[in-house]
Amino acid sequence: MKNIIVLAILSIIVSTSCRKKLDTIANIYIKDENNASVSNAMVVLYGTNTQGTPQQVAVFDTAYTNLNGMATFNYNQLYQLGQAGVAVLDIDAKKGNKSGAGIIKIEAEKVNEETVYIQP
Repeated sequence: MKNIIVLAILSIIVSTSCRKKLDTIANIYIKDENNASVSNAMVVLYGTNTQGTPQQVAVFDTAYTNLNGMATFNYNQLYQLGQAGVAVLDIDAKKGNKSGAGIIKIEAEKVNEETVYIQP
């Protein structure tokens, strides 16, 4: 009986000491050549696996910008607690005949932000 009580107390201590991971978010802002926010632009974030086959795509996500020119990507599933890093991703943005590119480093449990300028 004593062992059961000790085991119950230890399990309560362990379950309350576990840290919940915070959100890992990437916000990409798209602006045009006049520095105006671009809504409804297609934003693609992608990275390639550096291990094994170079052509293997590790991450490929697409989102569209809102009225403020921001596209949001959630990478909670990509990051696991204790992991050393998350990813460095390429950015491609397009709307009509305008396009632009950039790079973003995704850091764990942060809101990561980058601005990409598109032009004809």
